[in-house]
Amino acid sequence: MIKNIIFDFGDIFINLDKQAPLLEMSKFGLTQMTPELDAIFIDYEMGLIESDTFINALQSIFNDASRAQIIAAWNSIILDFPEERLTFIEQLKKENRYRLFLLSNTNDLHIEQVKKSMGLERFKRFQNCFEQFYLSQELKMRKPNSNIYEFVLHENNLVANETLFIDDSKENTLSASKLGILCWNLQVGKEDVLETLNHL
Repeated sequence: MIKNIIFDFGDIFINLDKQAPLLEMSKFGLTQMTPELDAIFIDYEMGLIESDTFINALQSIFNDASRAQIIAAWNSIILDFPEERLTFIEQLKKENRYRLFLLSNTNDLHIEQVKKSMGLERFKRFQNCFEQFYLSQELKMRKPNSNIYEFVLHENNLVANETLFIDDSKENTLSASKLGILCWNLQVGKEDVLETLNHL
């Protein structure tokens, strides 16, 4: 019996355009994703470097890009947060049948952009739906590494096979399922978090 639900954030609640940052960065010289860039992105997502260090690192690669251009390119991933998804999670919280958690790979610039995009009041309403609101940059861990799931289970005394994890990344759900967590690998564009109750 499922007692706990752990939700991802991006493309589960808030819509993303995951190709947009790379397309925007191509305007100032990015031709392909490199190991160097990937390492910078991961370090930033894990909170191992600050926003200023992250922006400076990108400026050292893209010499012609201004700070504002880099921030705009990076944040172009963030789209809208449909009201029906906020209503859905607020209703689920109100029913109090499940312990609700959020677990997101993200970073400070994206979270600040989310607050602007959603509006602070809507963001706080969303945040208040969860018992814990876990962001990778605060935990210094990220999905799909198993330690982040182990942390959430241990920290909240959750039983893996009583816990449903919803994420749009197959890599993330595969990793969590190895710990015995029940998973729904949501297919973006074909499925919606509004269908959660069908997976319980």
